[in-house]
Amino acid sequence: MKRSSDRNLFILVLILTVLGLIAVADASAPQAMQAFSDKFYYAKQQLGWAIVGIFAMIIFANIPYKIWEKLAVPIFALGVILLVVVLIPGVATRVMGAKRWIHWGPVTLQPSELIKLSLAIYLAKVSAKKKQSLAFLIPLFLVCGLIMLEPDLGTTLIVMIIGLVQIFMSEINFFKFMGAIFLAGIGVFLLTITSEYRRSRLMTFLQMSQDPLGKDYHIRQILLALGSGGFWGVGLGLSRQKYLFLPESATDSIMAVIAEEIGFIGVLVLILLFGLFVYKGILIAKKAPDKFGQILAIGITTWIGGQMLLNVSAVIALIPLTGVPLPFFSYGGSSLVTVLVATGILLNISKYSHVRGN
Repeated sequence: MKRSSDRNLFILVLILTVLGLIAVADASAPQAMQAFSDKFYYAKQQLGWAIVGIFAMIIFANIPYKIWEKLAVPIFALGVILLVVVLIPGVATRVMGAKRWIHWGPVTLQPSELIKLSLAIYLAKVSAKKKQSLAFLIPLFLVCGLIMLEPDLGTTLIVMIIGLVQIFMSEINFFKFMGAIFLAGIGVFLLTITSEYRRSRLMTFLQMSQDPLGKDYHIRQILLALGSGGFWGVGLGLSRQKYLFLPESATDSIMAVIAEEIGFIGVLVLILLFGLFVYKGILIAKKAPDKFGQILAIGITTWIGGQMLLNVSAVIALIPLTGVPLPFFSYGGSSLVTVLVATGILLNISKYSHVRGN
């Protein structure tokens, strides 16, 4: 039965997006002033992407989600092609040892952000067609392998989590599922220790106190921000670490600036908002009218919730820094627009939801 989309989820996403814009404007101001003599440079860029993303969310919320099942194969193929293109010498932009971005004139595209949605759509189609386990595992491992070659361990973990949760919810053979987890773990371990870039990040995490002004500098500045914030925070706009002490203050480390300014209580409220998003996503999946809608809703919810957990876990030093952006908050057009588009699809699934009888 078709009805109106989940209005509460729509409002929640708008709240998260607006809070993200405020956070980017705050955290990026010193860096923007130094680089462009305009403290709102990054904020204006993010605002433009947010407007595009919100309009895209509204459009996708009104496109029947079943069309994505028909387009799943070409969408996934395009995503894989872009992942290959980014590895071609001279095409992609290398930043901090990683090749993740393609520039076409004024447009910058990060294919690894787009592949999260295209893979979720493809695996949902595979699940709906009741394919065998290899139909899930081959595309999942192909995508993970290409992303690791960039190299981008953080996005690989997110994609792996999306895929494994979708596979689990598709009810494939338990032993095959556990075998997939084992192979994924072995693969990530081997790719980590055989790459100097990835191995360096792991050793920085394990030996955090040995090089405070070198490899450990980033995480130490994050921990200083967290410690300064304490329970209540130092106040909005009053972060010290954002003044060029904290690397990637508006992207991967934006949660550290947020925690410094609004403290533990403020961060707890923010995490609860994300928790509410995940709860709404699970309800939409539970009430989806068919298998494709159910598995796609689970994939999108897992992506946004899992990415938030990885970002927060890295900031509080539970896992190595992986460069995973905080959904809705971290500066970056590809991430923000793709997340809003995915939310639009989730909203459309909610239009057709009903209480599943069995």
